[in-house]
Amino acid sequence: MALRTAIVGAGWAGLAAAVAATQAGHAVTVFEAARTLGGRARALPATLPDGTPVTLDNGQHILIGAYRDTLALMRTVGVQPESVLQRLPLSLVYPDGSGLRVPTGPAPFNLLAGVLCAKGWTWRDKWRLLRTTLRWRLNGFQCAPSLSVAELGHTLSPRVMATLVEPLCVSALNTPTQQASAQVFLRVLQDSLFAGPGGADLLLPRTDLGALLPDAAAAWLLQRGAQVVAGHRVTALHTSTQGGWQVDGQAFDRVVLACPAPEAVRLLSHTATPWQTIAAALRCEAITTVYTHHPDARLTAPLIALPSGPDAPAQFVFDRGQLGGPAGLLAWVVSASVGERETLQQQVLAQAQAQLGLRGLTPLQTVVEKRATFACTPGLERPPMQVAPGLLACGDYVAGPYPATLEGAVRSGLAAAAAL
Repeated sequence: MALRTAIVGAGWAGLAAAVAATQAGHAVTVFEAARTLGGRARALPATLPDGTPVTLDNGQHILIGAYRDTLALMRTVGVQPESVLQRLPLSLVYPDGSGLRVPTGPAPFNLLAGVLCAKGWTWRDKWRLLRTTLRWRLNGFQCAPSLSVAELGHTLSPRVMATLVEPLCVSALNTPTQQASAQVFLRVLQDSLFAGPGGADLLLPRTDLGALLPDAAAAWLLQRGAQVVAGHRVTALHTSTQGGWQVDGQAFDRVVLACPAPEAVRLLSHTATPWQTIAAALRCEAITTVYTHHPDARLTAPLIALPSGPDAPAQFVFDRGQLGGPAGLLAWVVSASVGERETLQQQVLAQAQAQLGLRGLTPLQTVVEKRATFACTPGLERPPMQVAPGLLACGDYVAGPYPATLEGAVRSGLAAAAAL
């Protein structure tokens, strides 16, 4: 007899769990509070200055070649990654042409070639980076749990820290280097820069995030008899006298909490468990995305790294016009953002003019995702997958080796489905 399984939350973790549970023969019902699926990686409608409708995202996400489970899930639900993602060699190049380009090829020789050819670095900068990364590799990409990324990179030059380690850290962990976990950072490096060929390649979405996975996953689930209930925020979660759980009065054998940690804590407010305490202690980091438009705005590449600071908050800018969107649409990303929406927007517009000479940009929409990720700090205790008998949790914040990434969310969802 099929297990009646409720998935609370239709972000990428919840959808991964729902697909895997359906494949395993469970009778799946997905509840999503928002009317749009995808969680913190979803599509948003907007309008260009001339009135043309355009689809944006609630954040500008990057995938990489090492996202094995995410790419496999896309294929499962009928999305071909090659048609919706633009593959580029890893590039952290700044407006003046300086920075690192890692060619596609076997690791670590591609990284070696990229470092040796990096512009704007002295030979001393390069030597110290190569020596340090070799030591990380010889140590098995392990370090003391209490170490921060800033402490991990103390042997690197200030230039390499500022133009390579800091942007990599804030893009992957969404946490400043002084506060970010060195162990998690090393794991990210190991599974990307030091993985197989193409593991470090950038996979930039050529469509909105809804079309990248959530829309196709929902259609796949519905075709196989699962139920997807959007616009329904679950308000009551209780154990059933007949065994199993009650979700807003409906009986289920198993429940997977695939919602954000604060929502999971809310649903468990009538109980006091160690899981609740751990989840409630997680600190959130924000990501702000400023969308601008000018018909003539075009970058030299689909993605450019930016020198950032207190008055220049954006670390990256994406040319959505080169990624299948309308010409002149740019997305400016402020990871680990602090400050008010209007202030950040004005600072980004000033940064665009000062660093790229872009004037007359029209701000379309500024999206502040206040709970974009958890703060990935050293020695952080993350809640386990098991909450209670028959009750599991999944999401990028649940215990695992990765920071808050799409791949981390998908792997967590697959693990929860396997544990059912």
